[in-house]
Amino acid sequence: MEQKVVMVRAKMDLPCAACRTLHRKCDHGCLLAPYFPADESDKFASVHKVFGASNVVKMLRVVKEGMKEDAIKSMVYEAHARLQDPVYGCAGIVLCLQRCVEELQGQLRPVHEQVLEAQLQRDQLVSALMGATEVDALLYAHCSE
Repeated sequence: MEQKVVMVRAKMDLPCAACRTLHRKCDHGCLLAPYFPADESDKFASVHKVFGASNVVKMLRVVKEGMKEDAIKSMVYEAHARLQDPVYGCAGIVLCLQRCVEELQGQLRPVHEQVLEAQLQRDQLVSALMGATEVDALLYAHCSE
């Protein structure tokens, strides 16, 4: 138990990934510390490379308190996508997924048509069987008279 407390305390004394990267003193009021812990320096490095630390801080200041974590997640995702694809970033991923959806919809159309055809055949068969049953009933009724 005591070792846990020491580790937590030591972790609290470490500068956040942002302050460590920027060679700043990390105080308790650091705006970036909750979102970029010391052990996630690669996360901040990519965001810093794409957006710049001052722009990240500016964006965080205008975002409502309950939305800041989502804003950081979005910036991290966009930064990683931008580093992978500098031209399109996240838009490239969206375009690729849209193409996949269109392709899958194209594959689904003939299957849907086959299902409709099978349902039509089933309905015709049921109708024919019901008609045959009615004819059998009429013949049985006529023969028993």
